[in-house]
Amino acid sequence: MTGAKSRFGLERQRMRHLGTQHWNQSAPVLYEHAIRRGEGELGFGGSFSVSTGLYTGRTPRDKYIVEERGTKDTVWWGKINQPLAPERFESIHQRMLAYLQGREIFVQDLYAGADPTYRLPVRVVTDSAWHSLFSRNMFIRPPVEELEGFEPAFTILHAPKFLAIPEFDKINSDVFILVNFAERLVLIGGTSYAGEIKKSVFGYLNFELPARNVLPMHASANVGPKGDCAIFFGLSGTGKTTLSADGSRTLIGDDEHGWSPKGIFNFEGGCYAKVINLSPVQEPEIYATIGRFGTVLENVVLDKETRIADVDDQSLTENTRACYPIDFIPNADPHGLGPHPSNVVMLTADAFGVMPPIARLSAEQAMYHFLSGYTARVAGTEKGLSNAPEATFSTCFGAPFMPRHPAVYAKMLGARVKEHGAQCWLVNTGWSGGTYGVGRRMPIAHTRALLRAALDGRLAGTSLREDPNFGLYVPEGCPDVPSEVLDPRGTWSDKKAYDETARELTRRFAANFAEFEPFVGSEVKQVAIRPAV
Repeated sequence: MTGAKSRFGLERQRMRHLGTQHWNQSAPVLYEHAIRRGEGELGFGGSFSVSTGLYTGRTPRDKYIVEERGTKDTVWWGKINQPLAPERFESIHQRMLAYLQGREIFVQDLYAGADPTYRLPVRVVTDSAWHSLFSRNMFIRPPVEELEGFEPAFTILHAPKFLAIPEFDKINSDVFILVNFAERLVLIGGTSYAGEIKKSVFGYLNFELPARNVLPMHASANVGPKGDCAIFFGLSGTGKTTLSADGSRTLIGDDEHGWSPKGIFNFEGGCYAKVINLSPVQEPEIYATIGRFGTVLENVVLDKETRIADVDDQSLTENTRACYPIDFIPNADPHGLGPHPSNVVMLTADAFGVMPPIARLSAEQAMYHFLSGYTARVAGTEKGLSNAPEATFSTCFGAPFMPRHPAVYAKMLGARVKEHGAQCWLVNTGWSGGTYGVGRRMPIAHTRALLRAALDGRLAGTSLREDPNFGLYVPEGCPDVPSEVLDPRGTWSDKKAYDETARELTRRFAANFAEFEPFVGSEVKQVAIRPAV
């Protein structure tokens, strides 16, 4: 047994006859174990590079929530939150405990939640050294003096090479992510993709915190020089991490936050940035992390001779990642806390190229777009996609991680926006001048200029025009941005094609919102996007 061990030992969690237990080891020690075990290789500058094999992203069809008295009437059951009988969970749990007997184990005792009032003590138990390093990077590391008395309120039992028996266990495949809220336990097996660890904690907080009057958010956050806070909702590929890591503002966190009666707090102690096509010019803060000791590079291809990361190589996956402690970002707030937001930004990467680059939203429009959670996927982002864009609606900008009904989170957001007078914005980081394959991606420089003008108040007094298709209020001008950029129709050479594409997207918005319309008030229904008759 090595490392600083808690008095709340693994035997109290039904784990017995284990091999060597490594408790709360530091990054250098975990590097040594991972190299010894052949789990990865060193990259140029000291990063640790790993390949996750077959699964290079989450497998949402393999996630289940145990249906019991506490979840039966509170979980939003369906394709996303699939029910599992308690006896099925227990069967896999028992076999997993048996599988781990005699094996070398790595334990990390960590916190989720920068605000001590709402902090969740998390224990990650895995038989993989690099996943232990990932967890240590991703969550908040307690002071050494707190480890002896650490008692987990939530545990992840992780064995990536242990497989379920789908025919026997009555689940979709041999991969499983099983969530048991009653036992405060998650079982993960069959996949090495580390994002399942991160999102299991997020899912638990999304279930628990609304009952404590905290809105959990799939959003990044930062603070400006005047102390003004901004939050950025967005799905993968919309720029949430990139845009929040702005050198002119202090980063609170890049992905997951809570909005409590006191303000904003980060759930995590690290970042899990998507690094495909990362630019050292446009994204210097994030780019600098890929060559640092302590960073875990996931499915990033290294040059065989120099071991320099090739961030443009997507031969393993388009979903390449870097996991690093948040203090690797020079302007990050070590406390992970911020005031109530002055601005709420919702990011979409519209690959159809018809939505404006920025628009101001009312509180009701913010609730509508929060429930819609629109972006568009293109070829390369997921297997099986054609060259044509595919509209994606992920409610709350994070449907796979929301156990409760989306209306719960949307009503909390609307109430907070109104209470604190936050300005709301919809920002399109996608295409302009045509759809994907015809137009071009919105330059980051333009998006940053638009955001800075919105956040520092320069757009507040700008005259607005109403977009005829989406009912959005679009500024007619912005410093440092060409005026033609603000008119998406004007950027298209084929105006008829723009009109047809925009009308088709409004129909998709309307069809998606039909599911949520019964759960919102008349004010939100009035601002819903409707196709022209």
